[in-house]
Amino acid sequence: MSVLVNKNTRVVTQGITGKTGAFHTRACREYGTQMVAGVTPGKGGQEFEGIPLYDTVHEAKKQAGANVSIIYVPPPFAADAIMEAVDADLDLVICITEGIPVLDMLKVATYMQGRRTRLIGPNCPGIITPGEAKIGIMPGFIHKPGRIGVVSRSGTLTYEAVFQLSHLGMGQSTCIGIGGDPLNGTNFIDCLKMFNEDPDTDAVVMIGEIGGNAEVQAANWVRDNNMKKPIVSFIAGATAPPGRRMGHAGAIIGGADDTADAKFKALQAAGIHTVRSPHELGSKMKDVLGK
Repeated sequence: MSVLVNKNTRVVTQGITGKTGAFHTRACREYGTQMVAGVTPGKGGQEFEGIPLYDTVHEAKKQAGANVSIIYVPPPFAADAIMEAVDADLDLVICITEGIPVLDMLKVATYMQGRRTRLIGPNCPGIITPGEAKIGIMPGFIHKPGRIGVVSRSGTLTYEAVFQLSHLGMGQSTCIGIGGDPLNGTNFIDCLKMFNEDPDTDAVVMIGEIGGNAEVQAANWVRDNNMKKPIVSFIAGATAPPGRRMGHAGAIIGGADDTADAKFKALQAAGIHTVRSPHELGSKMKDVLGK
C-alpha cells in the first residue's frame, strides 16, 4: 500500500513540450513512472519521445488511461490547466508551476468545491513513493523505499530530510511536497490523515515555515485526534523579520501566530517532536524510533 501514487499510477504531463516539462517527464520515466501521455493544445496526434500527445486532458484520460496529471504550464495559464484536469475527473493533479496569481488560485479553489479530484501544489516539487512512482522535480536517487512519511512546504528541505533519512537507513513510504503558496490544494492535515491510516507508514517528518497558520492547525488536529504515529517537525524562518517575504509567497509573517516560535510552541504542545535545525531531522527520527 502507498499514499496517493504507486507503480500503477498513469501520468499525463500538461506542458510536456516545454523545456521544463520535457526534462522532468524524461526523468520521471527513467525512474520507472508510467508516463502515458502529454497534453499540448494543437499538437494532438504527435508524439514526444514515444509518448502520445493530445489536445486535451479528457482525451489523455480516455485514450491513454491517465489518472494523474503533472502540470508545468507557465503561470498565466496554469490555473486553467488545473481546472481542465479537474474537469476531466482525474484522481490527482500535481501543479509544479510557481508564480500563479493568488486570485487565479482562488478561482481554482472555488471551481474544485464538490469535486473528487485532489490537488497537490501549486509551487511544489511533487510526490514520490520511492521505488514505485516519482511525479515531479525531486531527485529520485536520494529516496529509498521504507516506512517514514514526509510532508513539507519546502522543496529543498524535503530533499535535505530525505537524504538524512536514507543515509541513516530509514527509507520513505511516500514524500509529499505541498508547496509554499498562500492558497494550495492538499494541506498538512490531509497528509497526516493519510499517513496515519497507511499501514506502511510508521512515523512522519513534517516541515513547515513561517507565514499562515497551517502548521498550528495541523498541531491542533494531531492533539485533538490522538494521532498514533510519531511526528518529527521543523519550522523554517526563525530569524525572519516581520513583513519580510522569504522566497515562498506564503512565507510572510502577518501576526504573532505566523512566527516560527509560535508554531514550535503549538507543535510541542501537541506532543510533536521538534528540532531547531533541519540538520537534526534524521537523527531525531532515529532517536524517536529507537533505532
